[in-house]
Amino acid sequence: MEFAPAHFSREGRYWLGREQETGKRYLAIPVANGIADYEEYYELAPDDYERFLADSEAATEFADECRERKNDERLIRRPGWNRGIPM
Repeated sequence: MEFAPAHFSREGRYWLGREQETGKRYLAIPVANGIADYEEYYELAPDDYERFLADSEAATEFADECRERKNDERLIRRPGWNRGIPM
């Protein structure tokens, strides 16, 4: 999978973009597990993606829910046994 970010919010600490092979839209948040820093990618519906591009407050709220692990059903890649902690 090749994730291509299109937008980054420093304040909200998230990225919006598309996965190149599938075209899936995503919101990503940074996490760390003591071994590596990486991103968790959450799949977005096309309407959500466009709304988050236009409304950073809504995108930040969604990113915060992801940090609280309330949207794990949308994870594009399932984390391993040593899941990171949101940064």
